[in-house]
Amino acid sequence: MSISDNKSSGLDPELVAILRGVIDPELNNNIVDLGMVKNAIIDGDGVAQITVALTTSGCPLRSQIKTDVQRKISSNKNIEEVKVTFGELNAQEKRTLMDSARKNARENAIETAVSSSTRVIAIASGKGGVGKSSITANLASAIADLGFKVGVLDADIWGFSQGTMLGVAGRLEGTAGKIDPHLKVIGKQGGELKIVSMGFLIDDEQSALMWRGLILAKAVEQFLVDVNWGELDYLFIDMPPGTGDIQMAVSRLIPQSEMLVVTTPARGAQTVAARVGDMAQRSYMPILGVVENMSYFVSPSGEKFEIFGNGGGSRLAKRLATTLLAQIPLEPGVTEANSAGVPIVISDIELENKSPAAIAMRDLAKNIVDNICPPIEMAGCTSIKQAIFKQMKESKSQV
Repeated sequence: MSISDNKSSGLDPELVAILRGVIDPELNNNIVDLGMVKNAIIDGDGVAQITVALTTSGCPLRSQIKTDVQRKISSNKNIEEVKVTFGELNAQEKRTLMDSARKNARENAIETAVSSSTRVIAIASGKGGVGKSSITANLASAIADLGFKVGVLDADIWGFSQGTMLGVAGRLEGTAGKIDPHLKVIGKQGGELKIVSMGFLIDDEQSALMWRGLILAKAVEQFLVDVNWGELDYLFIDMPPGTGDIQMAVSRLIPQSEMLVVTTPARGAQTVAARVGDMAQRSYMPILGVVENMSYFVSPSGEKFEIFGNGGGSRLAKRLATTLLAQIPLEPGVTEANSAGVPIVISDIELENKSPAAIAMRDLAKNIVDNICPPIEMAGCTSIKQAIFKQMKESKSQV
């Protein structure tokens, strides 16, 4: 059948074949397989009528996709004119497209040293000073304390701090062309923390790194490709604040990565954090939820003070269509523990669990392991992990 014989509506097979040559540059797949082509017909006047559904009506690639469609279709001599109209995918179609995009990303991603069975959680924030790095160090330590193997990648290249917070220092060494992370054993269960930071590669931690975005992204790529991470249950990535090349590099290199967004109750922090969430969604990185840090201060008498206001975390969670997972109190002991190199989720255990912030972060860690982002391939778990999950299930049944 020739194109001129096409019906008045639907998807013409020959047009569809041509449109497979139009690639969405953000998703790196053709618009047909992504389910974006809703109509492709030729009317009686030889005009190609193409309807493309976008993920959002304000898609920045709209003009480029239109130009590519017109150029591809116009190459057929039987086409007199190409008219392109745009629609928007519905919620189910967006979920299907997201699954397709992530599958394609997995199949075409650069091979990294991070196992596909590792849960990768990027800890992000819209601005600095909200406690993102502290949340990273404490969650990683709390989950390692449960007996899991946990990696920490300090991708905050300009503001690296994980070495200080986790009490690890010294230059990284290599074996057979690969970088060996620093290893720290956490807790009575013998959980492992493997830590990599830019701070382990420079001689003077106070020296400024004057690197452009692409160089930064390349450094993160090297950490993911050339580090001997081994078998990890979890890899926590301490992201730089805001949006940029590193965020895009992580979503590209590790398609299974997911994001926790950290904010404070302040409206300003919530507004900029929304941009990070928006970028994650545009990169098809699932958002696990929002953590509101410095939610309130508890005085020695037990009185609560909302120093930075209230509601920022819940407003952000609603805006990103996700869940407010935890509200962490403001507590001087958190900063003191970080400076001492022993996160408060660990040091507080020796103080008989007196810290509200430590309790809140340990509860969040257990929630991540048990519900939000449980380890993959539980059938192959060690006896330690099996015992932990059995204990968790028993404790839940008693509630």
